[in-house]
Amino acid sequence: MSLPAAVEHSAAPAAVGVALARLTEAHPGLADRLEEDTGLRGALIAVAGASRSLTELCLSDPTAVDILADLDRRPQLGDDLRRWKRLELLRIAARDLLGIDDLPVVGAALARLAAEVLQAACARAGPPGQVLAVIGMGKLGGAELNYSSDIDIMFVGEGDPDADFRAARAVLDVARTCFRVDVDLRPEGRDGPLVRSLESYEAYWDRWAHTWEFQALLKARSVAGDQQLGGRFYDAAQARLWQRPFTADDLRYVRTMKARAEAELARKGLTDREVKRGRGGIRDIEFSVQLLQLVHGAQDPALRSPTTLDALAELGAGGYVDASDARALDFAYRLLRAVEHRLQLVAEQQVHTLPADPAALDRLARVMGYRDTPEAPAGQLLAGYLRRQRATVRTIHEHLFFRPLLDQLTQAGAGDGASAAPLPEAVPILPEAVVATRLSAFGFADAQRTRQALQELTRGLTRSSRLMKQMLPLLLGWLSESPDPDLGLLGLRVLTAGDQQATELAVAFRESPEVARRLCLLLGTGRVFAQTLEHQPDLIPALGQPDGLAPRSPDGLRAGAVNAVAWREHVPDRQAALLRYKRREELRVAAADVLDLAAATGDDQVVVTAGQLTALAEACVDAALASIEPPLPFAVLAMGRFGGAELSYASDLDLLFVYDGASAEDFSAAERVAESLVRFLAGASPPSRVYPVDLDLRPEGKDGPLARSLEGYRAYYERWARTWERQALVRARPVAGDPDLARRLMEVVEPHVWGAPLTDEEVREIRRMKARIERERLPAGDDPQFHLKLGRGSLSDVEFCAQLLQLRTGVRSPGTMAALAALESAGALSSDDHAVLAEAYRFCERARNRLFLVRGTPGDALPARSEQLTRLARSLGTSPQELREQYRRTTRRSRAVVERLFYGKT
Repeated sequence: MSLPAAVEHSAAPAAVGVALARLTEAHPGLADRLEEDTGLRGALIAVAGASRSLTELCLSDPTAVDILADLDRRPQLGDDLRRWKRLELLRIAARDLLGIDDLPVVGAALARLAAEVLQAACARAGPPGQVLAVIGMGKLGGAELNYSSDIDIMFVGEGDPDADFRAARAVLDVARTCFRVDVDLRPEGRDGPLVRSLESYEAYWDRWAHTWEFQALLKARSVAGDQQLGGRFYDAAQARLWQRPFTADDLRYVRTMKARAEAELARKGLTDREVKRGRGGIRDIEFSVQLLQLVHGAQDPALRSPTTLDALAELGAGGYVDASDARALDFAYRLLRAVEHRLQLVAEQQVHTLPADPAALDRLARVMGYRDTPEAPAGQLLAGYLRRQRATVRTIHEHLFFRPLLDQLTQAGAGDGASAAPLPEAVPILPEAVVATRLSAFGFADAQRTRQALQELTRGLTRSSRLMKQMLPLLLGWLSESPDPDLGLLGLRVLTAGDQQATELAVAFRESPEVARRLCLLLGTGRVFAQTLEHQPDLIPALGQPDGLAPRSPDGLRAGAVNAVAWREHVPDRQAALLRYKRREELRVAAADVLDLAAATGDDQVVVTAGQLTALAEACVDAALASIEPPLPFAVLAMGRFGGAELSYASDLDLLFVYDGASAEDFSAAERVAESLVRFLAGASPPSRVYPVDLDLRPEGKDGPLARSLEGYRAYYERWARTWERQALVRARPVAGDPDLARRLMEVVEPHVWGAPLTDEEVREIRRMKARIERERLPAGDDPQFHLKLGRGSLSDVEFCAQLLQLRTGVRSPGTMAALAALESAGALSSDDHAVLAEAYRFCERARNRLFLVRGTPGDALPARSEQLTRLARSLGTSPQELREQYRRTTRRSRAVVERLFYGKT
């Protein structure tokens, strides 16, 4: 092929033509060489079509052309380290572009290049005898470097710390003339010392290292400096990595980190164009491989390779990954890394994103070997092919961890006496210990119980059972992300107990995988979800509907509650109907809470949850009172957390009852209404209870009548009310009954609460009452160090502080969070103090609510039992240790503000 023809067939004919014209002008005699030397011609055209930066190198350095003329000969290392690095990079790139070397060879060559630069830097950096080892991490350690990768390194020293530091800085100064060098993977990151002794590394790994740091050690290897010290580091790192158990919480931690990275990418709108971190991209493959290495590498040394493709091959050969999945991932990884390499070669920049410009995308595709067709230009063809490959990768990634187990776990004992078809002989049978290890790492504690559950879910040859079997890898993956995967699997069995239920659930899953994902997470959070959905399965499809879990308006909830009881004649039937309605709506609120759906709209999930629970309670109280049909004007005021519109799942309803009348007959009628309403709501026994009711905040407490007349309240508040009652009435508000009567009672209440400033004695009394609560109210068995309600700096501290500030300033807002915001707006609370108190309230309330859902019973303190604390922490997206530390940190700051603002301490 002639030179003009070769240019015309290149990836970028116009750009290559211009580049060759400049090159032949800059280098006399090059034109004749290109006519005679087809190897040089092909290399130069390939480089000019793919890389602007390497083309400029060929223009500025005549030696570069000689490098391209003999791609088997490496350039000689001289004094100019940067020039040597650029020439060797050119040689590697040309061999890559011409197809001489495949991806693993290219990655290894680039890693070797970086290691040689570091070795030269070490030779030039320190005095003779300086003992310093350079540890390669990341892609350098894995011998799979990119053209424009940072090189991640750590330093190990064995001498005077100051001398080690100076030597390491000198290595960095030299190496950074050739590469971007990142040392942030060292212990404590940027805050840690640049060089540590081996003993210091070992102490750090044993006491403080995070899970991700052990994951990073998968690729750690000595690349430069003192090889004996580097070898000792490698041995110590391998021992710490593989002798350390990899737990379900470790796995959850690294998966959470990856999910956060994906969410951040999605916020930038790059998910579809990023070949590295996007869905189905390079990171999906690397993450899958590393996760399985961490799970099984302790038992199988063959899986410990730092190189992704080598480790993937071993996982496939050993049956840890389905063989067809391993082949598909290998192919996709090579393709995606090749695209990444071509992107980075353009200007030697750290690029992972497909070009948005069609012309740039076309040029990339042509460098990859694509050409325009009548159907589409090259860029569109490449983009479409990448989309299909990434979809394949993501699908495999989502079922990779369970697919090899399922055939074994569902074999035999399908329930009808017939044996399932045996596994093909070519498929390796994983030992029971390996199966148990995999399940345990993903949170399934009992392999035998998991086997039985899976066999039940796939029993028979019905269409629903076949669909369920197809979805099991996804279902198990989603269950493993829940706080208690075993509980979730049990809940799934409950919901598929009958053929009809199993078919309906399978259809719901087929129509909306999002329904399946959300259901798995909810079932693994707490028993309340399975118990409610078992009796109201029609709620399941709503989990995936756009507005299925959206907050409902107070009017909508009220109408629903009234309709639930309206057509039933007998009180027990009305109670049961209202209880069913309440549980149904409460499940919707809890599901939205666990799924944190408020985050999508930028709202505060704690506030949204409290508001929805409060609106639901208002609707139920209103419907119950309407069904009683009071014979006289009667109204209900909410107090406490109900009045503040900040109910939790386990809250009582603090109520006041008022009637309009003056006669004994009116009083008796009002008492009967109050008694009937309390019985309706509280039920004859806990199973029939709609809400627990607390009337102790009424005048005279337990000794007073259930209901008072309007004039009775006026007289009491004018003559006998105490300071604690004034404080309690800060959160009073009407919720049901006669609106005019409720308004008139609030007119009676407001002068008593807001009319006169607090006296010094009243302030002291409120403080004494709070101190007495701290001393006397803590229930036996609750841990005072981690009490969410009564602990120092927790909910009661924030509530009392807000209410005292309100009474002093006249800022009116019944809810604590709303009051804090109003106090800040009024200038009565600084923005810093507001942020600290709001954070403490939000943290404690969220943990308290979630504890109820996880445990199924009320609780006001972080659990002392490790398994309960673990499930709670998982549900909150953290670890037990981090949850306790967050409690300490958050409440300590809050208590400092409370000491100053509430107790007046300086």
